[in-house]
Amino acid sequence: MATIVIAIAAFVGFAALVGGVGLMLRGESGGALEDRLDVLTGSGPRSRDSQKSQSSVLMQPLDDMPSLVERWFSRVINLRLFLEQADAPLTPTKFLAVTGIAAAIGFLIVVVAPIHYGFAPLGALMMAFAPFTWLVMRRKRRLHAFAQQLPEALELLSRALRSGHSLAAGLNLVADEIPDPLGKEFGRCYEEQNFGIPLEEALEELTERVPNLDLRFFVTAIILQRTTGGDLAEILDKIGHLIRERFQILGQVQSLTGEGRLSGIVLLALPPVLFVVMYRLNAEYVMKLFTDPLGNRMLAAAVVMQFFGALVIRKIVNIKV
Repeated sequence: MATIVIAIAAFVGFAALVGGVGLMLRGESGGALEDRLDVLTGSGPRSRDSQKSQSSVLMQPLDDMPSLVERWFSRVINLRLFLEQADAPLTPTKFLAVTGIAAAIGFLIVVVAPIHYGFAPLGALMMAFAPFTWLVMRRKRRLHAFAQQLPEALELLSRALRSGHSLAAGLNLVADEIPDPLGKEFGRCYEEQNFGIPLEEALEELTERVPNLDLRFFVTAIILQRTTGGDLAEILDKIGHLIRERFQILGQVQSLTGEGRLSGIVLLALPPVLFVVMYRLNAEYVMKLFTDPLGNRMLAAAVVMQFFGALVIRKIVNIKV
């Protein structure tokens, strides 16, 4: 009988969660449509900031409206920009819905499995972090690939300028010859300036989409050259050579700090793994951490020390080049 009651409660809770997420994700559709009509009719404001926001409105689909949850979540992190940097095939609304469903699944797994109910919030939290972990890893992998492609792209652009092409034509050539992700971003920059956006603004938006220091050097060099003049091809060659040298030094640093990073992974993974092993061997002994007040304080202190230990290890092994 208790099993049936638990199953019914789990089903009702999951259904309520999905329905609540669906209601919260219903965004307003009139605001963005009116903004786009203002842009097309020319009745909107004419300042520089408003023009940039209008161009972003024109580039967004009509059905891609920010929901209530997305507007609230944007106070903590710009999730839309984060998804764009990761090139994820999800809108912020869908991503938050997936996160909510993952949390509900983690909660139900703990409830159904022969595990103490006190672990249910922990299971929901771990499953909720899974989509964010996937997004962070996808973004990091894409930005790393972009950084590796940048020296080759700069050399190709420099050769295009020496052969008589314009800067815009050089960007188009890079977009055609270099694969994603760099080719896609440069192609978008070329298309934006092709539709009337000044090249400087298109390049600045490129640096916002791709937070890369070397790319910012490249954009700054182009803006200064268009203002003061100079040999842009030679500047691009020097920037490309500098990036390659920095990658070489970074590889040496990574090889020297490999032992420290591996030690950090082992030390950080050891307490959770040992907890799981002890729970399987003697669950009553481990549950003292949750039922006894002193155990609660010890558990909180252990979590805090783990967190600070992770920060210290990360500070030691991460050497900026």
